[in-house]
Amino acid sequence: MSKPRIVENKDGSVTVRLRNVRLSFPALFKPRAFEPGKDPTHQATFLMARQGDPEKNLEYVKQAVALVVKNGLRGVHPGGDRVCVRSGKEKGERGIDGYSAEIAFIAANSKKRPVVVDRDLTPLTGDDGRPYGGCFVNASVRLWAQDGSKNPKWGKRVNAQIRAVQFWADGEPFGESSVDATEEFDGEDNEPADAGDLL
Repeated sequence: MSKPRIVENKDGSVTVRLRNVRLSFPALFKPRAFEPGKDPTHQATFLMARQGDPEKNLEYVKQAVALVVKNGLRGVHPGGDRVCVRSGKEKGERGIDGYSAEIAFIAANSKKRPVVVDRDLTPLTGDDGRPYGGCFVNASVRLWAQDGSKNPKWGKRVNAQIRAVQFWADGEPFGESSVDATEEFDGEDNEPADAGDLL
């Protein structure tokens, strides 16, 4: 029996399970600082198709965001730039691999190292070489409301915490586009050069 895609927690947060989403900018095994001077955290961004996704990931994420806003922010949405779910359009225009107007993404982090497993649920480490940016994963992410009471300068937000990531399938690694042999070698002489011509 499959587990529910969305679970409301007692503290008002919501856990959402993502299926077969693409992984970007992972720092799952070793924490990384988002900006110089900031505390390092474990991080990952999950890419979802805005339309045509058989797993309906974005639909579930939107439902989870609505529940968090209702439970933790008294129903007042903090605004698009203060929610962990964004359109991939801007990053796509900047030429970042995997992002476009057809993609939405959820950026998540955690001070605690998330559980990372293989497709067969075997635990993975950084030495295993996966998950990697560009592969496909399943993920458990907790969405929670930041009401601004503890740190007013950050205001109200909907944040995401990585709970667990499961490597699901290989994909073309980001930043390592395949080489087109036709473009690379078209027009080259097929006959080997004489050794004397090379010296």
